[in-house]
Amino acid sequence: MRLLLSLFLGLFLFNCNAQNNITQTKTKTETVLNANPKLVVGIVVDQMRYDYLTRFYSKYGNGGFKRLINEGFNCKNNHYNYVPTYTGPGHASIFTGTSPKNHGIIANYWYDKFSKENVYCAGDSTVLAVGSDSKAERMSPHRMKTTTFADENRLFTQMRGKTIGISIKDRGAILPAGHSANAAYWFRGREEGHFITSTYYMNSLPKWVKDFNASKTAESYLKEWNTLYDIDTYTESGSDLNTFEGGFKGKDNATFPYDLAALKDKNKGFDIIKATPYGNSIVTDFAIEAITAEQLGKDNYTDVLTVSFSSPDYVGHNFGVNSKEVEDTYIRLDKDLERLFNALDKKVGVGAYTLFLTADHGAVDVPAFLQTAKIPSGYFDNDAFKNQLNTFLVKEFSASDLIENISNDQIFLNKNRLKQLDLDIGDVQYAIVNEIINYKHIDKVFSSETMQNANFTTGIKALLQNGYHQKRSGDVLIVKNPAVISYSRKGSTHGSGSNFDTHVPLLFYGNGIKRGSTLTKTEITDIAPTISALLGISFPNAATGNVLEFVLD
Repeated sequence: MRLLLSLFLGLFLFNCNAQNNITQTKTKTETVLNANPKLVVGIVVDQMRYDYLTRFYSKYGNGGFKRLINEGFNCKNNHYNYVPTYTGPGHASIFTGTSPKNHGIIANYWYDKFSKENVYCAGDSTVLAVGSDSKAERMSPHRMKTTTFADENRLFTQMRGKTIGISIKDRGAILPAGHSANAAYWFRGREEGHFITSTYYMNSLPKWVKDFNASKTAESYLKEWNTLYDIDTYTESGSDLNTFEGGFKGKDNATFPYDLAALKDKNKGFDIIKATPYGNSIVTDFAIEAITAEQLGKDNYTDVLTVSFSSPDYVGHNFGVNSKEVEDTYIRLDKDLERLFNALDKKVGVGAYTLFLTADHGAVDVPAFLQTAKIPSGYFDNDAFKNQLNTFLVKEFSASDLIENISNDQIFLNKNRLKQLDLDIGDVQYAIVNEIINYKHIDKVFSSETMQNANFTTGIKALLQNGYHQKRSGDVLIVKNPAVISYSRKGSTHGSGSNFDTHVPLLFYGNGIKRGSTLTKTEITDIAPTISALLGISFPNAATGNVLEFVLD
């Protein structure tokens, strides 16, 4: 009897312990599954080449870029997987996890084959500006065809998780935040110097935004821009005085220092701030205020904050990749990032947020500068190209109006005219391809039929195909020689499939992120699926990228 009683008690205790272990295991599992960050911060630096991390590394402090590199995960071989590499497509691709082939943002501006007019990626005539009387600030994400991970987070949380987008540029605020964002704010320069939005989001600015605009923060940045450190220590860039930089109207040379207050009237008023490091500073000021005023990361539903630093793009276009101005801009951006990270630590909590930093594209060195180093480069004459092509079409088809538009390295044919002349579109495309491949500075040419009927997986053809949208893209696609641009002889630009445009930083940091680095090739479209996997939410509805498992803890 005692033996049976002992066996019964032993079995009972074993079952209790086993059940307790299962319960503990379940609790631990649930804890892990529900340990999402309170806030996801997506940072995009406009026109940041990967080598800006390494070239200026010795000038950075420990709290900005270096904090992400040393305490987060560095994807050193991260690239765009499409062309054209412009701001609109870049921001859309980062947050949707797919390329222009699917999300439809094929450029900043493009020719609409149906309305027969140029359209803007964020333009929307059905809405009005809020916070400005300007008719030029009517913006929304309606031309982006797919969701962002911020949209999916909103849906997953039953709209309880907030999304706020902030940038100097409207498209840099609007496209990352997605369709369902609570707000997107961008900087209206000119005579105003305010952050504004549109009726797509709200009918009037929140009090905190009005208060920020009334604080005259923008006015405080109309001051001298000089190098943060002794200019002689800026050995990572070229000479301050050279022939490769644009500069500002009202100043004879593009050299430090710049008196912004004195120059603003000849440089579109407050717009001059955009083309200096102070544009990054005011975005940081506004983002920190948004974290506080919107109570981001203060409840159990993950919020999303997107911050795009547009000023490096303005500076790069104006002064060029190798300029002292670009170096100083990144040194100062590093300080602004440190301010933002410290604010996140204080207001959201150390370890309570997840952050990534990347760029929407890189940039080419000024071709005129490259030529002095005997590196192949040059400038493409658009007018001469159009005249030469038109002469060929008249000779070949006895018609001078077969081209409807040429833009973004794409040729759009006049379909109505082809029909009137009983010309086969494929024959005309083929003839143009075989003609212009012989032109100076053109490296490759492809027809839309090729893009639609073939399947490319590597090289420039694959990049073109990922950037090709059947309803929106042109009939003939042009690839120029590396470092050949259609641009001024002063300053830098971007848009190609060359490494200087596609290779950009990708740094992950914070909740759920491992420490480390990789040289494994990653693509910009991998970011949104990775963040979605971290949050345990649906992927953006057209995402084609992969989850980067090696960055997740």
